[in-house]
Amino acid sequence: MADTRDVAKCFLFLDDANDGEGITNLKLQKLVYYAQGFFGAIFETPLFNDNIEAWTHGPVTPELYHAYKAFGAERITYDGDFNNDSLTAEEYGLIDEIYSVFGQFSAWKLRDMTHGEAPWLDHAQQADVIPFPEIKEYFKNELVE
Repeated sequence: MADTRDVAKCFLFLDDANDGEGITNLKLQKLVYYAQGFFGAIFETPLFNDNIEAWTHGPVTPELYHAYKAFGAERITYDGDFNNDSLTAEEYGLIDEIYSVFGQFSAWKLRDMTHGEAPWLDHAQQADVIPFPEIKEYFKNELVE
């Protein structure tokens, strides 16, 4: 199982390697959420163990938020510290696919997308943890459609 920080570093690495526009904390949170959801839907297991919570601006992994909050709304500086050996081939492949599909969208577009999805909608009022089984089932349905 991946560590959440390794998942985040992989997204930052991919953005840097593809001359992306940069990834803010808000965008990173949404990419990590989509990675968790689709990984769970495909492999029936979480990509990482950290909880995802329903915050005002969408799904957030608190530990990851706090790790990058010093960047505020600015792009996170990639420091070259991603180690490809920290992820399995399946984990890396899924993260790469999520980056290819969702990395093109702005942080606010991704925020708005998550605001229309059941996992966040069902927990936004309470601002509580979005249980992994709910995330997994939602994304399983998305794969079918």
